[in-house]
Amino acid sequence: MYSSNGALGGRPLRGRGSAAPHPTLRGGVFSLFLGLALIAGDASAAMPPVEPVPENDLLLRLQDIPPAPSSADSAESAETVAARVQSYLQQARTSGDPRFLGYAQSALQQWPEDTLTPRLRVLRGSLRQSLHKFVAAEEDLKAVTESDAPAQLRSQAQLILASMALAQGHYEEARTACQALAEEYAGLIAASCSAQVDARTGQAQSAYEKLKPLTEGARAQRDPVGLAWAQGTLADIAAQLGKPEAERYWQAILARNPDDLYTRTQYSDWLIQHDRAQDALALTEGYEQVDSLAVLRAVILATQGKSDSPLIEMLGERFDEAQWRGDLLHKRELARFLLDVEDQPETAFDYAWSNWQTQREPADTRLVLRAARAADKADAIEEVSQWLKQHQQHDQRYPEATL
Repeated sequence: MYSSNGALGGRPLRGRGSAAPHPTLRGGVFSLFLGLALIAGDASAAMPPVEPVPENDLLLRLQDIPPAPSSADSAESAETVAARVQSYLQQARTSGDPRFLGYAQSALQQWPEDTLTPRLRVLRGSLRQSLHKFVAAEEDLKAVTESDAPAQLRSQAQLILASMALAQGHYEEARTACQALAEEYAGLIAASCSAQVDARTGQAQSAYEKLKPLTEGARAQRDPVGLAWAQGTLADIAAQLGKPEAERYWQAILARNPDDLYTRTQYSDWLIQHDRAQDALALTEGYEQVDSLAVLRAVILATQGKSDSPLIEMLGERFDEAQWRGDLLHKRELARFLLDVEDQPETAFDYAWSNWQTQREPADTRLVLRAARAADKADAIEEVSQWLKQHQQHDQRYPEATL
């Protein structure tokens, strides 16, 4: 197995050191869990619909959330705490501000471990996943799937388990979770879950052809949540296959929810790959505080010879601060910044390689291959290519792979 010799805690980007906004969350499973918080509410991103909160429970608005809770009210019920935690997680997802993760963690830590309800475990599993504590997240979620919790909660846990396994490249585990989900919650959501696994294991075209006609049924049944999930899945598979229809699906999602950060990031990156810099600039405008979108915007500016942009300076400070605090969760964004903006291929590869050990979404794989080529890491390219070959994973987004 290839091993990088780079030091991940190494040199700062450019000696920047002033305070900067908190880096945002990356997309992936955290976005998948929280994007459609209420079945009866706004259902627009490609994310799981199964909601542990009854449909008549409303999430708190941002202005209703205290800035930083210091202690739990002993009189609070488990459902009250769960609603508050879910509100924090939802705000972390929609605002891109990880401080809300800290609030959620604080609220959960103050609840006794031996009295955690299934709903609290699902929420804690989601929080732990977003903090990259995958083993602990799996423990919480499996405890729910193996319990006599309500079917709705077991379905939510199965879906997060499937998404988490998919993101890590554990495809058989993901397939098992998708099948279990289908048994509990059959329909378009479970079909989309399985389609994602099939697409990354050599069956992309058939997965696309099976799922696409089902979206018409979802419209007829007025199933906006299932439709949104399927559209996100179809967009991803279409991009994998090199189909231009990916754009139409992403546009449909963003038309319903412009602040779906995960979809906006995917679409923006696709535009950059297709040499549509001006369209990508328009799509990322106003999202400078979201790292994934800010980095893509910085990449475009750098290619236009605007390396002295205030945005690039701000991002450098932001990443320096995150490194200093030791809480850099999203190495993908830093690696992309180092590779395409700062022109530091060796350091970029170190971060991309470290990230790829646990995160194997297509964006992670493409980045590590690009960084490996730029840093002349032939052994790493061979290892990644062999992994892709093992899973029969072909993707038009990373032609750098030698299959």
